[in-house]
Amino acid sequence: MNQLRRLDLFCRVVDNYGDIGICWRLARQLRREHGLAVTLWVDDLASFQRICPEVDRAAASQQLDGVTVRHWRDQDGVFTPADVADIVIEFFAVDIPPGYIEAMAQCEPRPVWFNLEGLTAEEWVEGCHRLTSPHPRLPLTKHFFFPGFTDKTGGLLCESELDQARRSFQSSPAAMADFLARFGVTPAEMASTRVTLFCYPHAPVSALLDVWAGGARPLTCLVPEGVAAEAVQAFLGAEAKAGASATRGALTVRVLPFVPQPDYDRLLWACDLNFVRGEDSFVRAQWAGRPFVWHIYPQDENLHHKKLRAFLGRYAGELDALTEFSLRWNGAPTAGEGADWPAEWQAFERQMPAMAQRAAAWQAQMQANGDLAANLMAFAATLR
Repeated sequence: MNQLRRLDLFCRVVDNYGDIGICWRLARQLRREHGLAVTLWVDDLASFQRICPEVDRAAASQQLDGVTVRHWRDQDGVFTPADVADIVIEFFAVDIPPGYIEAMAQCEPRPVWFNLEGLTAEEWVEGCHRLTSPHPRLPLTKHFFFPGFTDKTGGLLCESELDQARRSFQSSPAAMADFLARFGVTPAEMASTRVTLFCYPHAPVSALLDVWAGGARPLTCLVPEGVAAEAVQAFLGAEAKAGASATRGALTVRVLPFVPQPDYDRLLWACDLNFVRGEDSFVRAQWAGRPFVWHIYPQDENLHHKKLRAFLGRYAGELDALTEFSLRWNGAPTAGEGADWPAEWQAFERQMPAMAQRAAAWQAQMQANGDLAANLMAFAATLR
């Protein structure tokens, strides 16, 4: 078998930080844990820079953490077989430059070609995982690779050292306090319920902030700059920029800068509850071992509601407050007439200890499926 040494990953940024977040994690893991020479082609370096400050937005090519990053400007370009990697991944069915595909067909042996699809808990992915798609004109075959939540899928992204790093961090109150102190979190706020808030603009944030402000228990909400900007600005009574904070009633809101991915993991680990969105932060919240609420990326005809229910069907079990709250948060139809946010939150808060237990059991279940990078490499080896 020819050894697989080089990998090219093509990423177009659609959901500001989710797409590049996933691809950047995968690229680094493939380099570190599987010894590949990885090139990440990405079209939006500005979004990339928000989660990786070292990115040079003007560079056509740069080295970051051992990964070659190429600015994918257009579909033009002349490529030779020498330019083609042993493994080629298009993330979420992006169109690779035609010249690159032509060069792929001239390679001997042919590269292993994957379409790495989006994450869903729907059952149909088990039947589509690893399916082939022959090119209509060239002697090339693409394979679909689906991340997922069962052993009949590719699993979830998870670096080999992640769980031990999390356990070590969460077992040290001092480490968590020192980390959050960088963002202005005080000892009193450390003693409160700590919540991260990352959502899309249409989330009912104002209603939830009102509930928290009127609650009986102190709560600190940490929100990245630019997220839920109107609601946060209204609460602060000032511009919602990094470093801003305000307290009203039981609620303190702090605006955080966007942080590099390793620090975002620590932020999730250091909080009691995490509101996350899209796919990347959604997966990281599962590895954080804390209760979380997912704001799913909106799709036409409310197809995202079907995906949300599929996940809740696998994850939530008898946690009815989590299911109800999650559906309300995403604007999905429920049995009730309208959202009573004080009642929704009270029910959710009562069930949080059970949610924490479920989070730990779910982690073990997901780890048994193997991690996505290792599963992808094992499958790639069978194709050469």
